[in-house]
Amino acid sequence: MPFPTRLLIEGEELILDLRPHWIALVRAVGVAILTIVVWIVLLPRLPDGSSHDVLFWLVIGLGILAMLWWTVRDSVHWATSHFVVTSDRVIHRQGLIAKNSMEIPLEAINDVRFHQGVFERMIGAGDLIIQSASESGREVFGDIRHPEDVQKTIYHQGEQNQKRMYQGMGSGAAASSNNPTGTPSMTAELQRLAELRDTGVLTESEFQNQKKKILGEG
Repeated sequence: MPFPTRLLIEGEELILDLRPHWIALVRAVGVAILTIVVWIVLLPRLPDGSSHDVLFWLVIGLGILAMLWWTVRDSVHWATSHFVVTSDRVIHRQGLIAKNSMEIPLEAINDVRFHQGVFERMIGAGDLIIQSASESGREVFGDIRHPEDVQKTIYHQGEQNQKRMYQGMGSGAAASSNNPTGTPSMTAELQRLAELRDTGVLTESEFQNQKKKILGEG
């Protein structure tokens, strides 16, 4: 299931929509295989007698619980997780029924790093570490596909986002005598920052700092 485009704001472009790397499913597959092997090996060897049925269903039940706890949970987590880069923000969203989502505005990102072990480098997986000025602070995203390419994409989109903001500020300054309320691009940017503040992504002080930058006061 792709990332729902209805969650994008007006004028926002979807750049990357990534599922976690398949390495995130190794535990799920391993538990499923191990459970089936245990059933095949152990069930035919259960002793006959009055306790046979109890032991039989006990082994079956424990196997089902193990697969529900690890196999099904990890599979649902993988299938419903999105690491998204847009022209305005980084979004991490997961969950089927109970959903969890976090957003980091590109202008709030201070640093993006990635970490790959030897095996992770061979299979194209790794961790992405984002340091931002928002309340989330330092965030580590695991099992990212090709994290180095994602890092470059975030930096590139951040640069493009800054250019758009500067162009909006420039056009706003040129038209300030005729349009004291600001240009449409500046207004849209201020509205977007207000939405981020209202949803808790930005604190009030962060909102005011970004607002001053857009208005050319900072």
